[in-house]
Amino acid sequence: MSIAENIKELREAHGLTQEEFGEIAGVSAKAVSKWESGSGFPRMGAIEKIAGHFHISKTYLIDGYQQDERTLALEKAFIDRPDMRILFDAAYDLDPEDVEKFANMIKAFKGE
Repeated sequence: MSIAENIKELREAHGLTQEEFGEIAGVSAKAVSKWESGSGFPRMGAIEKIAGHFHISKTYLIDGYQQDERTLALEKAFIDRPDMRILFDAAYDLDPEDVEKFANMIKAFKGE
């Protein structure tokens, strides 16, 4: 399903008007109307507010794909904890061999 369909389905499933849904997302009812018609697209900040309010993943809201609980927990940690972002950012640009070394260091630190 498209993000337009997902937003409308989510809003209607919770019995919310476009105005009420807009308050959750921090936008106007007109913006929600545009999202639902496909003539507009929510900014990431609005997507994060909606996902947080309804306890769903941003991925689910955007493309209908529901992540498993572990992935959701990791996504939440990435959003909520700047230190987790630092670790991810540090590993992101490494080549595969260095990522493996980094992972082994973390495993050793954890006693695995």
